[in-house]
Order: sequence, then structure tokens, then C-alpha cells
Amino acid sequence: MSQQPVRFFLPCDSAAISLGADEVAQAMTTAAAADGVRVEIVRTGSRGMHWLEPLLEFECEGVRHGIGPVNPDDAASILRAVVSGKLDLPNAIGPVEEVPFFARQQRLIFSRCGVIDPVSHHQYVDHGGYEGLACALTKTPQEICDIVLNSGLRGRGGAGFPAGIKWKTVADAVDDQKYIVVNADEGDSGTFADRMIMEGDPFLLLEGMIIAGLATGATTGFIYLRSEYPIAAEILSRAIATAYDHGMLGADVKGSGKRFDVEVFIGAGAYICGEETSLLNSLEGKRGEVRAKPPIPALEGLFGKPTLVHNVISLCSVPGILQMGAAAYRNVGVGKSTGTMPFQLAGNVKYGGLFEAGFGVTLGELVNDIGGGVRVGSGVRAVQIGGPLGAYLPPKLFDLPMDYEKMLAAGAGVGHGGIVVFGDDVDLLEQARYAFEFCAEESCGKCTPCRIGAVRGVEVMDRWRAGDDPAAQRELIEDLCEVMVDGSLCAMGGMTPIPVQSAIKHFPEDFVPPAAKRDAAE
Repeated sequence: MSQQPVRFFLPCDSAAISLGADEVAQAMTTAAAADGVRVEIVRTGSRGMHWLEPLLEFECEGVRHGIGPVNPDDAASILRAVVSGKLDLPNAIGPVEEVPFFARQQRLIFSRCGVIDPVSHHQYVDHGGYEGLACALTKTPQEICDIVLNSGLRGRGGAGFPAGIKWKTVADAVDDQKYIVVNADEGDSGTFADRMIMEGDPFLLLEGMIIAGLATGATTGFIYLRSEYPIAAEILSRAIATAYDHGMLGADVKGSGKRFDVEVFIGAGAYICGEETSLLNSLEGKRGEVRAKPPIPALEGLFGKPTLVHNVISLCSVPGILQMGAAAYRNVGVGKSTGTMPFQLAGNVKYGGLFEAGFGVTLGELVNDIGGGVRVGSGVRAVQIGGPLGAYLPPKLFDLPMDYEKMLAAGAGVGHGGIVVFGDDVDLLEQARYAFEFCAEESCGKCTPCRIGAVRGVEVMDRWRAGDDPAAQRELIEDLCEVMVDGSLCAMGGMTPIPVQSAIKHFPEDFVPPAAKRDAAE
């Protein structure tokens, strides 16, 4: 056998594994043994180009080249081609970072994802890891909070609330115990950024949590992870153990004398636990239902103590902000929407995956230029932004920039950055009905507008579809939506009207009953 092993890189990401990455790894090992070739297969995160998964990479003169999608049956021919240097393979894509989908990105958060072994401390450090923490350890808690505030970072979980204000509120609270809680209950349809970064670069999340602890005085952190992410749970657990072994967690973080501990908590599959107060109840061992506000979690959160609750991407943005400085970070993006966002393209789209870019990129650029338009059908008819409770927008609005204020003015929101594409076969009345049905299924049941309103919404939609006095049904829907927005305790009921109202507004033709359409045609 040759002395130097042939090195391959293959994702251990959930999407890649579901498409056969583990089988490819086994086939490569078997082929190497048969040919007498030593191979090393480094399992990484995903590059986010899901139509190419499983994406197998190898290094040639310092440049990573890709082959994908790879089938286990291709293993022997790929191995021989790489060993011989004759890379005339039909699914070879050349240098990975030159693929247009990848080359157009501005990767601040996902710069290591797909590049390193996610549980290797040394590879993380060699690629710039813990530099943000090193910077934070030279500053006072007030200075760290000011940097986050001045960067303009806003919560990436959907609400877009200024992160620095949250940090200062928790930091200023006086108590004997404070907590950092990570909302990793990523339940919105078409979203997978949290999962990808936890599976591909978990130390980044831990670093962000530690910095948040230094800034606010919190000494304990919990990662509330959805039960549907077993691979993320395994990788996070290994990363946490490694961080303790290297002195990055525990009683003496990086030799600073500061303490910070982290624990993973597995949720039980409730969508409502993506709402921060429901999540806190679940963490406490209670039923996952919404708490009334005030008090806000920053003052009385987990176990009644001051708690900083952030989603994964929010905290993963923090180390980079400390590294590059608030002013440099603020110069990325547009207006009050600073920094980058990992936009996730899903649904009926040709090039689905994760595309990280500065705010300001337009919806049309993301869907058509980057995503390649629809995979099946004659064209895009609608997109839904921000999960199952996000707005449906038509192509005529594709010049909208992904910007918190601009999207809000159009009756939509950036949300968690998920964009689900629908082709010409979508029925928007059915989608509006689904919003009510989803709310009825996932409501915690604490408040009447959400618990009962969603059920009534399904009934009204069914009568509308049947042609039972459509004008009256529309009036009922408008009244119902107003009650749900004004009377619901949380965003679950308050946001359910958004997909309904946007569908009615932008796609009125889908709300004409079939009988009326036939009469008009005659």
C-alpha cells in the first residue's frame, strides 16, 4: 500500500446521510482495500448545495475539488480516477468554491462548514476558531455588550429584535444566577440552517454561548434541541465533551478563571416550544405552553432567573462580530439589517440549499438567479418566506430586498431565512386553509383566539371552497384574523393570519369557488 493515504471529504450532515453518504464512505473504504490503496475519509459538515449531495471532495494542490452526487456504485471508479489524476468523471464539478452557487456567497457564519471535521478542536482553532472568545476575554462585560449592540445584530429567529438590547438587559439584571438558553427547536418548514451549523461547526455555537455568558454574567447554558435532530445531538454532545477536555468549558474557560457550563436538552417535538416562553416551561419540566408577558425572560426566565434566549444563528454570528469589530460587521448588509443571513431555498426549486449573503439581496435573485427557478413546472407562482406562518408572495414582488423593514412594509418578514418555492400547480386557498389547520394542530391551547380561532378558520375555508356565500366567508375570515392578531398571547396565533391574508391579497383567483369559475367561463 502507498505510504500517504488518499484524503477524501464527505459530509456527516443529516441531508447527505439521508441521501447515502454513509454508504458512499463504506463503499470507498471497500474499494480502497480491494485496490490496495490507503484512504482517509474526513467527515465534515455540508457545503449546503443539496442537489449535489452526497458531495465527495478531494484536495489537489491545495484546492478542494468535488464530485457529486455520488452513488456507492461509483466508489471504485472515483478512487481510481483520483489516484491516477484522470478526473474525467461525468459528475465531477471541479473546484468546489468556484461553483456559482457557492462562489456568490459571503460566508461569515458558515465559513468552516463543510471544510473541517466538526468535532476536531485543532481544526477549529486552525481555521480561526476561538479568536472571537480571545477578543472577548480582553474586554469588560459592558464593552462586549456595546460591541454587539453597535454591530446592529438582530435576532435571527424571526422577530429581528436588536440582540444588544437583550444582552444589556440581562447583564444589568441583579441575581445570583443567570442563564443562556439556545433555541435550537428549528421547526419552520423549509429551514435547516440551525441544523447544518450544529452538525457542521458546533464549536462556533459554543463559542457564541461562552461570549454571551461573559457579557451577561451567565455561567450556565442550555441548548434546547428538537428531537428530530439526532445527528446534531450526537455531534453537539461530542463537541461539548471536547470543549471540556480542552478547557474551553468548565470552571476555568481558556484559563480566564471564568466558569461556563453547557448542557443539551432534547425537546419532545412540539412546534410551540419554538416560542421562547414555551421553551422555558419545557426546560423546567412543565407543559410547553406560552407564558404571559411581562415579565420578560431577560428578567425572569428559566427558573425565574434572568435568561438570554437566542436562536442558533444569532449566537453563531457573535464570534465573527468580536473578530471583525462592530463597524466592519455593520457595513455588511443594508440599513438596519446588518451582517449576513443564511437563506435556505427549499420546495420546488432547482438548486435547493443554503446560501449565506448580506441582507439586501433580492427575493428574485435568491429564487431565480441562485435557486434556478422551479425544478418541475413552467415557472414560480408563489414563495412563502419565514415558515408555515409566513407570507405568500408572487413573482411581481421579487424585486423586494431581503431587509427587515422592506419586507415588513410589504406585509411579510425575513423570519428565519427560509424560502419555500411553489410552482404553477399550487392552490393558494388550500395553503391558506393549511395555515389554520397547522395552528389548530400545534397551538398550546392556552389562549382562546389561537385555540378556537384556528379551528373556526378551517371551517370557514371549507365553506368558502364549497361556494357557500363567498362574500360572507371572506368577511368572517377578516374578522377572525383581526381577533387572532389582537387577542393571541404569542406569535403562533398572531401570525397565523399572515399566510391567509397574503394568499387572499395576492392570489384572489384561487378563492373563486369552482362553480363560480364555470359560470364565468360560460
